Amino acid sequence: MPEAVVNEVVDSAVYKTLLESTKAIPWKIDWATMQFAYIGPQIEALLGWTPESWATVQDWAERIHEEDRDRVVQFCVAQSQAGSDHEADYRALSKTGQCVWIRDVVHVVRKDDGTVDSLVGFMFDISERKKTEEQLVVLQRVLEDLSFKDGLTNVANRRRFDALMEIEWGNARRNRQPLSLIMLDIDYFKQYNDCYGHVEGDACLKRVARVLGSAATRARDNLARIGGEEFVLILPEADEAMALKLAERCRTLIAAEQIPHAASAVSPVVTLSFGVGSIIPGDADEAMSFIEQVDRLLYQAKELGRDRIAVGGKQGSE
Repeated sequence: MPEAVVNEVVDSAVYKTLLESTKAIPWKIDWATMQFAYIGPQIEALLGWTPESWATVQDWAERIHEEDRDRVVQFCVAQSQAGSDHEADYRALSKTGQCVWIRDVVHVVRKDDGTVDSLVGFMFDISERKKTEEQLVVLQRVLEDLSFKDGLTNVANRRRFDALMEIEWGNARRNRQPLSLIMLDIDYFKQYNDCYGHVEGDACLKRVARVLGSAATRARDNLARIGGEEFVLILPEADEAMALKLAERCRTLIAAEQIPHAASAVSPVVTLSFGVGSIIPGDADEAMSFIEQVDRLLYQAKELGRDRIAVGGKQGSE
């Protein structure tokens, strides 16, 4: 045998040994016949399918999860026809029906005339990477959720309130529908803390938040804690009458809790003061101006003696 041929055989054997000793799974497809010319034996350890069972691209396509199949096949065919190297992530199906995340890295081999001769590539098992990515996504969602949540009462915080208010203000303006706010304060809360201590003060805030959250029953009603003892309820598509009714319900439920408040100047139990406002925002209206208007109503209720509701610039029920 000529020396050149011997060297070529030796080199081929070396290359094959190197390819088959890696975790990446090498493969080659003949473009004209769409048949596998080669696939590494590692494929059997990963997916359970023997190398001999990978005859055509149809075998490859059928072993892609049905939710990924059309997307991946169409993408890879289009890129290959264009002569572009590419890669795709997808869930491959093992012989036992389990899913394994694969990254397929594809190189397009051209003939001298520029037409496609074959496709060669490597399959990589990226299951652990995908698992880590999914865990990071979950963690990111948790962190985002925490960043919008008051750590003590577990209701929305000021940041979340601002974001929700912007959304609901835009909806109300666009759809010409009412938007209402209920702003409320725990009466004489500083004195409550001075009397009972901050641990009991925190417990009081939690109870109040729980009661207020239970009072708002519609899916889009949102409760937020925007200050030390100050809360706000956003009520989309609620007019003044509906908002006033909910404020009265909140007041009644808090009274029923009978949370002792020996340091209050208005009642032996915890009470709330409310400001209630409603608007159908026009193009010239600003959300911040509306919030400030309702905040003034809250302070009006406090100036009038607390434990009451101020609505639309006038005193509500006592």
